[in-house]
Amino acid sequence: MKRLLAVILPVALLAAGAVYFSSAILYTGKYACSEEHFVYCGDPSSLGLGFENIEFRTSDDLMIRGWWIPGRAGAPAIVVVHGRGVDRHEGLRFAPALHSAGFNVLYIDLRNCGQSQKAFSSMGYYERRDVHAAVDYAVSRGMHSIGVFGFSMGAATSIMAMSEDLRIRAGIFEGGFASFSSAISDAAWQDYKIPRYPLLPLVGALVSLRARMNTEEIVPVKMISEISPRPVFIIHGTADVRVLPHNGEELYAAAREPKWYWVVPGGRHTRAWQADRAQAEAKVTEFFLKYL
Repeated sequence: MKRLLAVILPVALLAAGAVYFSSAILYTGKYACSEEHFVYCGDPSSLGLGFENIEFRTSDDLMIRGWWIPGRAGAPAIVVVHGRGVDRHEGLRFAPALHSAGFNVLYIDLRNCGQSQKAFSSMGYYERRDVHAAVDYAVSRGMHSIGVFGFSMGAATSIMAMSEDLRIRAGIFEGGFASFSSAISDAAWQDYKIPRYPLLPLVGALVSLRARMNTEEIVPVKMISEISPRPVFIIHGTADVRVLPHNGEELYAAAREPKWYWVVPGGRHTRAWQADRAQAEAKVTEFFLKYL
């Protein structure tokens, strides 16, 4: 009996852990906008910017909602994509600089976030459809030169979307992860000191089964090489403990020219703006003005 328990108990604990962590990945907790992180928690009018509340549907018929901030007539458009479990406020701090540079800016809530339709989080696998639909929307507004600016999971999502969508002509990716496996491995170790084996492969398999997807296909580090000759700009902070800095290094190494890289000294996760506002705004607008 003791031998049987010695076998059954570890297996049961492993299975329970896989169920728990797969659920944590698929279903994010309740989100409250933090000014310490996102700086601005109101709508664009709180920054003196005119905007429209907009909505559109994805190819799998989910409703995506967001803000359209009109820029100079004939100027390019930029789609801003937030990270996992938050909403469109994440990138709002860049809106004044992008608007001043003349760009039209589209902020979206990804599926299962903010005011968009509820679903589940897929670490970018399905969310890239939201980005494709956002590009469709920008095209419907007469935009022909379109860029993307993604944060964290939104950066990974945007890399995958850009590799598939030639209409996206330039991309900035801040705090993005190199792969699904690196993202959950880093998070498991940082939060719980759980090593990769034996639990995390089982978590990935269970996420794949429950979400009807293949987590092994969530590999921005492989897909970023397919973007060239369109330009990419990787941003990563040296003090990022959510998506460790090696992810930014791997993404930059895998990308082909033209490519830019900004390692932000002391920068926390997706907080380059807070670490150095002047440089962040200057570099982001310079990149988009040069390539769009």
